Amino acid sequence: MRPFLKPIYWSQKPTLSHYNNLINHCLSLNSIKFAQTIHAQLIKFGFNGTTFLGNRFVDLYLKVGSFHDVSEVFEEINDKNVISWNIWLNGLLKFGHFKKACSLFDEMPEKDVVSWNSMISGCGLLGFWDHGLEVFKQMQNFGVRPSKFTFSILTTLVSCARQGKEIHCNMITSGVCLSNLVIGNSLIDMYGKLGLVRYAFGVLLSMEEVDVVSWNSLISGCFKSGHGDLALEQFDQMRASGYSPDEYTMSNAIAVCTNLRNLDKGNQIFALCIKMGFISNPIVSSAIIDLFSKCNVLKDSVKHFEEVQRWDSLVCNSMISGYARHGLQDDVFLHFLLAFREDCRPTEFALSSILSCINFLSVEQGPQIHSLVIKSGFSSELIVATSLVDMYTNIGLIDSAMQVFSEMHVKDLISWNTLIMGLAHNGRAVETLELFKELLREGLALDRITLSGILLACRCGGFVDVGMSIFSSMEEEFGVTRRDEHYACVIDMLCQAGKFKEAFHTLETMPFEPSFLVWKSLALATTTYTNLNITETIAKKMIEQKPQSSLPYSVLNRAYEMSGKWEGIIRVKKAMKQRLKKTVGCSWIGTKNHVFMFEADRLQHEGGKDIYLILELLTWELEENSSIHVELEIEGAEG
Repeated sequence: MRPFLKPIYWSQKPTLSHYNNLINHCLSLNSIKFAQTIHAQLIKFGFNGTTFLGNRFVDLYLKVGSFHDVSEVFEEINDKNVISWNIWLNGLLKFGHFKKACSLFDEMPEKDVVSWNSMISGCGLLGFWDHGLEVFKQMQNFGVRPSKFTFSILTTLVSCARQGKEIHCNMITSGVCLSNLVIGNSLIDMYGKLGLVRYAFGVLLSMEEVDVVSWNSLISGCFKSGHGDLALEQFDQMRASGYSPDEYTMSNAIAVCTNLRNLDKGNQIFALCIKMGFISNPIVSSAIIDLFSKCNVLKDSVKHFEEVQRWDSLVCNSMISGYARHGLQDDVFLHFLLAFREDCRPTEFALSSILSCINFLSVEQGPQIHSLVIKSGFSSELIVATSLVDMYTNIGLIDSAMQVFSEMHVKDLISWNTLIMGLAHNGRAVETLELFKELLREGLALDRITLSGILLACRCGGFVDVGMSIFSSMEEEFGVTRRDEHYACVIDMLCQAGKFKEAFHTLETMPFEPSFLVWKSLALATTTYTNLNITETIAKKMIEQKPQSSLPYSVLNRAYEMSGKWEGIIRVKKAMKQRLKKTVGCSWIGTKNHVFMFEADRLQHEGGKDIYLILELLTWELEENSSIHVELEIEGAEG
């Protein structure tokens, strides 16, 4: 730094150009301390009020991350021009100060097209899409002519087909050249995200010139609109037209194959990646790992991961998600720690996958991962916060789940549904209904999952009248069509309340054939029902829909026992032996860092004989106290 500062101390009259060079050097160093040193000299020699250097210092402080110094510098500028206002406006939006940015925008004595573009873009970045469109309307009312960049920004803000078509129409009336690459690509991307694939094709065909970005936008649009096969056709057409795919093309094509579970086509594209030298690209590698994982060839995911020469956050996170998807919790936590050692920062999606692996056997790890989420700065991420709520409800820590939920600044319907279902599954019926009232006040549109959780809470709490009221008004009041899970919950609720007549009436009024889920609810709720014919009908329906399920046979067996139909019990047991494959039951016990699995008369873990010896000693002690009398057979016990 010292050689750059010498002229400041030695020269009688430092020049503007020298300060300009110092600012450029400071930007290359990205040093706040150096910036403050230069600024102090600027004040000393009285240059801090000049427009040019003031503008440069506002920009400098914003870029080196010293936000608290920016406001002071901005106020020191004696003659602010439109550039001064635009730089400060961009800074406020960049650091998320939306209200201050709106106030500054209103105060601006002069606004050019850059000012309007900055405000519209900032609205989009901060999630205020509707406000961004309102700013565009104000821009038109003020008579400011939009640029091609204005329209490019606007295409990222639209949320429905009507808005998209309006923007497109505005482009035409404003005389914007639609064959321009930036505009054309923006329109293709916009229509693809809106699901209007025909319009996206229309834009592509009208363009005088296309590039790789154009094809990538079209392929991505087809994929996101649910036209996976069409997306792969465009990938082939792109190559046939002489355009060379880039890493984004390849990762998009692999993602399409993953979604279609088309492993054959995925392997072809994988081979093409090797041929074109994309195999070491982290974007492509993570897509390949995801492909193999979701197509149930995890060993190929592991093989490719092990062949990756340099670990990257994307690659590590894809592998962690793959292990989580296959329920391999130990591998998830192991690779998570290894990735951390390699300084591979987890993404919000990886953290979500890790949280999904925490269950009652690994309760201690939940708060630990939560602490890591906070330290990593992901606590405000919606997907992570929702996963934390889900994790805490799954392990029964309801108060912790409620605390996380209350601290969320933004909540979508998935967040609400997660807590509603978690509370309902934990038997917290009253809290679930209170949360439901709060959700209604928020005005969010409900879906089938929301109402499934509420009906489940009514069933657990015995709130039959409330449950039936909600069930009856689902379509009219909430716009949600009744489905299997809703009928199953209501029928179970009615049966538990002893209202068998109403339960069967609900079954008869179903507009579609009841599924196994509905019959299962009815079977479990009516195990003590005295009408043997009805029980046999229910069991028959269940066997027709799921021949390999043992539940209908258990229901019949129980019903025959209660009726004294011993010949029926013999028939059921014979049918079970002939038709069902025996499933070995097992259970797990977690203690500290160890998980022990107990499997149908067999103990599988290290130290099994020691546990049997301790069990034998305990049994002897109980026998001596005349508590019990048990005969143990420990021959063949496996350790």
